[in-house]
Amino acid sequence: MSVSDATGLLRHRDRIEGDLVIEVAFTDVSLSLGDAAPAEDRDHALATFAGVAGALPVTMVQVHGAEVAHVDLPRTWDERPTCDALITSRPGLALLARAADCVPVLLADPATGWVAAAHAGRPGLAAGVVPATIAALREQGADPSIAWIGPHVCGACYEVPADLQEEVAALVPESRSTTSWGTPALDLGAGVRAQLAAAGIADVRAVGTCTREDASWPSYRRDGAAATRFAGAIWVEHTPAWLERKQSSR
Repeated sequence: MSVSDATGLLRHRDRIEGDLVIEVAFTDVSLSLGDAAPAEDRDHALATFAGVAGALPVTMVQVHGAEVAHVDLPRTWDERPTCDALITSRPGLALLARAADCVPVLLADPATGWVAAAHAGRPGLAAGVVPATIAALREQGADPSIAWIGPHVCGACYEVPADLQEEVAALVPESRSTTSWGTPALDLGAGVRAQLAAAGIADVRAVGTCTREDASWPSYRRDGAAATRFAGAIWVEHTPAWLERKQSSR
């Protein structure tokens, strides 16, 4: 992944080029995408993203579950689906998974142009939002082969009560961890990686950053209610070659 775009607003960008172009990026902390952000700040952030990315952002009312929504039209902030994962094959729509310690997970099938964005916090990891997203893509005939894992709180920083650790680790054993100070913890990223591997996705590209440790990223664990949200974003562009091939197949 590259470090940023020319504006510095989109970080860790990646691009898969072929008949289809898949774009991936993570928004800068300067773009305020939290639910509690003033409407004018949020609207400015979304408009700025659209201008820089050249794609219309679609967000979710994230509820820490495993529901997946299929979107094929732009949605306003007030029209957001209530879910924790989005899928689309519509070019020009950027799917956003917002986070401030949780794991934004992005998925793509470069052959068909189906992409997805999932929000995997502790409850979502346990509920299986990542496997549910992969299953939703496969139901559409897609075969997601690449995944991106965005910045998130690391297993050495995410302290939880011992009973909660046991509850989640019983479902996702790979998530069991210990803090750097020796107390029970969860490693959400390791749990997501295990779920991706179980689904057969080997090409996993991760941003190796802990949001709690790196103040350039929002962190609820570090900043509490004052934390804003960043987003992992993925979108697709149909190239002339892809459109010509699609037309000739009809």
